[in-house]
Amino acid sequence: MNIHEFQAKQLFTQFGVPVPKGKEIKTPRAAEKWAATLDSAVFVVKAQIHAGGRGKAGGVKLTKNKEEVPALAKELLGKTLITHQTGPKGKKVRRLLIEEGAGIAKELYLSLVVDRDSGCPTFIASTEGGMEIEEVAAHTPEKVLREAIDPAVGFQGYNGRNLAFGLGLASIEPAVVNPFIQMLGNLYRLFMEKNASLVEINPLVITTDKRLLALDGKVSIDDNALFKHPDIQALRDVHEEEPLEIEAGKHNLSYVKLDGDIACMVNGAGLAMATMDVIKLAGTEPANFLDVGGGATKETVAAGFRILLKDKKVKGVFINIFGGIVRCERIAHGVIDAAKEVGIRLPVVVRLQGTNAEEGRQLLLDSGLKVDVATDLWEAAQKIVGMRRKKKG
Repeated sequence: MNIHEFQAKQLFTQFGVPVPKGKEIKTPRAAEKWAATLDSAVFVVKAQIHAGGRGKAGGVKLTKNKEEVPALAKELLGKTLITHQTGPKGKKVRRLLIEEGAGIAKELYLSLVVDRDSGCPTFIASTEGGMEIEEVAAHTPEKVLREAIDPAVGFQGYNGRNLAFGLGLASIEPAVVNPFIQMLGNLYRLFMEKNASLVEINPLVITTDKRLLALDGKVSIDDNALFKHPDIQALRDVHEEEPLEIEAGKHNLSYVKLDGDIACMVNGAGLAMATMDVIKLAGTEPANFLDVGGGATKETVAAGFRILLKDKKVKGVFINIFGGIVRCERIAHGVIDAAKEVGIRLPVVVRLQGTNAEEGRQLLLDSGLKVDVATDLWEAAQKIVGMRRKKKG
């Protein structure tokens, strides 16, 4: 689960990571009242959406005159920001973070993620703060430092020293070396105690008065651990999430909306990935990732089918089921029930293999529904793409 920048900074404060003085704001009037309490040479008004690239999209405004803050707030509130992460639809700005500016002497990059190769939480740091770390890694990989933390012993002082001296902090500003090491320990505590999957500060700045400040903040929490953190669950902003993904979550379905037009329903994440690949290989794009699970029931299949058909971009549906734990005739019953309930106006291809596959295929053929049945994966993909093109033409 992602949270807003202002919420990430609230967590930073709880764990002793310094941030600028700021507050969440929802109206221009509230912006005026808050700005009046700030004593700063610069005031920053930042749109709060779950996407990067806000600055380039006009979602971050700076002013030296606090009297201009309400007008800037009015300009941003209700605006739709389109960034490289939002897609062409963009995201509507419903809240802002208004905070004091800072005198910046140096910008750094810092994050903490799980390295899937080693299985260890790993700090990533760079002297190229304020830039996208992917760009830095692609063009100047020598400027990206990594420090893995052994979870059996936790963060140690030498881990912090490795990063501090690797970044050259002793020569840039010796006074921040010890606070930097302490801050790394605090970030590690946050990461582990809140079951985060990502903690990122970009930029982490050294100010002109020799302080460290997290000028930006991003925190993502592992969805599988949310049940342990009701305080984090309370931070959820459903406006920032895809409505169909929210509905799928209510049925315990793993669903991610994509930009294509062939909807997919599959049991098993690996098979779902292979299905999306073969749809692309056949000449078009998948509209979603949907894993109904290895133990899918008739009810979950029906729920998944209804969700797929609510996507207006969908031009065809590909159901690809391997009956291992789940029996294929159950899948067939779910498809039939859902199809009769919502009505089918789109091409549908169902590929069943495994336990009771023949029985499931026969149920579909005898249902009277306009459903094409296949046994081979490549054959099924070619069928649905061909039917979609024929209908489109």
